[in-house]
Amino acid sequence: MKRTTTWAALAAASLLVLSACGNGADDTDADTDTNGAAEDVTEDDGDDADSADGAGEDPDTLVLGLVPSQDMDKLVEDADMLGDLLSEELGIEVEAVVTESYNALIIAMETGQADIGMFGPIALVQAADRAGAEIVLQSVRFGSPTYHTQWFTNDPDTYCLDDVVEVEQEDGAIFTFCNGTDSADAGPVGEDALALIDGDTLISMVDANSASGYYYPATQLERVAGLDALGLNTQFAGGHPNSILNVAGGDYPVGVSFDDARDNVVEEDPEIGEKVTVFAWSDEIPNDGVAVAGSLSGDLQQRIADAMMAVISTEDGAHAFDEVYSIEDLVPADLDALDAARQVESNFGE
Repeated sequence: MKRTTTWAALAAASLLVLSACGNGADDTDADTDTNGAAEDVTEDDGDDADSADGAGEDPDTLVLGLVPSQDMDKLVEDADMLGDLLSEELGIEVEAVVTESYNALIIAMETGQADIGMFGPIALVQAADRAGAEIVLQSVRFGSPTYHTQWFTNDPDTYCLDDVVEVEQEDGAIFTFCNGTDSADAGPVGEDALALIDGDTLISMVDANSASGYYYPATQLERVAGLDALGLNTQFAGGHPNSILNVAGGDYPVGVSFDDARDNVVEEDPEIGEKVTVFAWSDEIPNDGVAVAGSLSGDLQQRIADAMMAVISTEDGAHAFDEVYSIEDLVPADLDALDAARQVESNFGE
């Protein structure tokens, strides 16, 4: 029987707790306490395979790290399913772990507590630059390797510069849009409305390491409204659905998420698409992707990438990837596009 366990990553004097879905009833994945009493999750298996830098050996268990974009309990269940499918394809046990944030997952890769990470684009380049990870794959959604931030509001009278458009979804829910966001193919869109945001406007953002939930919209406001990207009046909601709920509840007049994260809330609140109206989009952003630990051998890094692409090509695998992150396909990473994300990230310093 699988159960949820916890383990910690210690960095810069702060303890970050991570929630893991273990493969054994009594297993604890790792304990980073300095007394070293517990077994490391990446213990060598005695293989002769050299790591990428020639130091150490490949592990006999791989830890796959994910970050919540939905209800935690549901993500744990879906992550278990994905880990099982990858285990079967690779012939190596893959244990799925749900971390509390992208930063926690980056630290887990830095400290050897995670071998595979699924990250947003900014966190992908941070994992490469800070943890020495190798970026191997990017996600495809709606046939595209890019996406954008959506800006939404509970005050369309202020931020909709034209009529609000109601669009019925496949499930019958009504989603509202304005400023051309109902018909555009790519961002940016609705930037005249973004210019109405000032330094006192309360903004619900997602996570300090989120591309669509912080870096790109903050950069866009700096360009469009002349606001200091590091001085915005924001609160991080901790997840894209939470950001939408912040605005729907009236706590903030505007907020951001990926497009269209309202789908992840509509079951909980069937009227969410009418309570929050999408009024602008950011520039296009490279999709999220997969990084593997640089300490793994080049052969194993490639096998992991091949296994993930093989799994998503199956019916069960396609379902698992869709349930975890709404991913419809995986392609080799576009490192040039990710360099553009690195430039956005560099504007925010440390």
